[in-house]
Formats: sequence, C-alpha cells, structure tokens
Amino acid sequence: MASVIKSALIQMSCADDKKESIKKAASMVRDAACKGARIICLQELFFWTYFPQHMNYKIFELAEPVPGPTIQSMVDLAKKHQIILIVPIYEKAAERVYYNTAVIIDENGNLIGKYRKNHIPEFIGYAEKFYFKPGNIGYPVFATSLCKIGVSICYDQWFPEVSRILALNGAEIIYQPTAIGSDPEYPGYSFKSKWELVIRSQALENGIFIGVVNRVGTEDQMEFYGSSFFCDPEGEIIVQSNNKEDDIIIADLNFDQIKEWSKHYQRLRDRRPETYGDLIKQLP
Repeated sequence: MASVIKSALIQMSCADDKKESIKKAASMVRDAACKGARIICLQELFFWTYFPQHMNYKIFELAEPVPGPTIQSMVDLAKKHQIILIVPIYEKAAERVYYNTAVIIDENGNLIGKYRKNHIPEFIGYAEKFYFKPGNIGYPVFATSLCKIGVSICYDQWFPEVSRILALNGAEIIYQPTAIGSDPEYPGYSFKSKWELVIRSQALENGIFIGVVNRVGTEDQMEFYGSSFFCDPEGEIIVQSNNKEDDIIIADLNFDQIKEWSKHYQRLRDRRPETYGDLIKQLP
C-alpha cells in the first residue's frame, strides 16, 4: 500500500433536480481525478437539496436500491478514472425500508461495501427519522488497494464511540459525508467551530486521518457551512475549504504519520475496556 495518497472531498451546492446534481458531482469528481486524487468522497445526500428539513412523502420516490442507477453511473466513473469513490445514497432496501447509506466503489468498479448511518437525528430542520431507519450493519472497515477506510455520516460525528470502533477495526482514514449548517432554532448562532473541534479531537484520540465533506449554499431555512477539511492523526487541519462556494478539497495524506504518532501515544494499546461497562448502560 502507498504511504502517501492523494485524496479529495467534493463540496457543492445542490439542486432539486437529481440528474442535474449528479451531473455536477460527476464533473467535479472528474476534475479531482485529473488533479491526481485516488480516493474521492461526495457529501451526504449529494443528489438533492437537504430534504429532511421538511416531511414530504413524495421524497421517498428519490430512494434507489443498491446497486441502482446512481450507483451504476458512479461505478462507470470510478472504472474510467481508476479511483476509489465514496458515494452517499438514499437507499431503498425494501418496500418502505430506507437508509442513509454510503457505498464504497473501488477503482475496478466493484462495490466493496456500504455503510448505513446509525445515528438518526430528529430536530427542527433535521427530520431524518421520517426518512431513514437506523443502520443495521454496524461499523464496517473497508480494505482497499490503497488503505483501510471507515465511513461515518454526519450526526455520527457527534458520537466518539463511532470513530473509536472504526480505529480499533483498523481504519486509517474515516470519511464523513455531511450536511450541517445554520440551526433554525438558533438563528445567528454557528455550531461550526464546535463541529470542527469534535472531528479534530476524534482524529487525535485515535491517531488517524479524517476527511469531512459538507455542502454549501442556502436551502430554504438553512445556510450550509461548507468548510470541508482533512485533519491528520495529531488533530491538525491539513487543508480546509472556504465556507461559501463549490470546492474540491485535495490533500496528500502521509500514512506513515499514523505509525510515527502511535510510537509516542499508544492510546489504543493502553485502553482498559474491562472498566468501560458503564458506556453500554441504557438510559432509564
């Protein structure tokens, strides 16, 4: 496996038009591949505006099986450009069974796995429980030809257990497709700095890379932060986007940094899981 890998995040505004949004994303993926990116991650629900702001039964029609038309178009893209793609999709698993899913496609066009979002929020402006079941396939790690990849999706970011499990299972980088912006309940208040701090701390705690990709633009009640970034095993931001425009965020990730950092801080070695029983207690 390569020690230095060029990776990209596709930050974009979206339209209420599936074909238009997918076409735009594909064009940006091609641009990233032409700039040398070998692993490319799209943002959460990249094919439409962030529809969970409201409850609308017609939105269920956007869901697709995996594999399906959108994934097939991304398979073709991955094969043509010899890239690994992380593709978020609104998955229809069965009649009236829907998941917020990310599919991992390798450079040969193989579907090497998928992750289903486990933590489903229910706030004003984030009515995701109306649209998605909680994930049921745990926290898989995907062994690619370049590195071991973990995926978590948006609200999963706020639960440190997720990144710890992925790190324990061997993930060297976690990709986090995201849709986060202004909160309708707190107009004028920004969670952006807290969001960044949570993600950076998880990279540091686990000694791994994290790439988080967010959308931009104003959609109905929400203005999305953008500000997609990569951070390293020391929790330092390597590169970060502006927070207003479409952008391709590219970083050279040196995976030897994981080994070097772990020599000095053996957090995973020094864990005491036999003392952590309280973590799995259910609230009354």
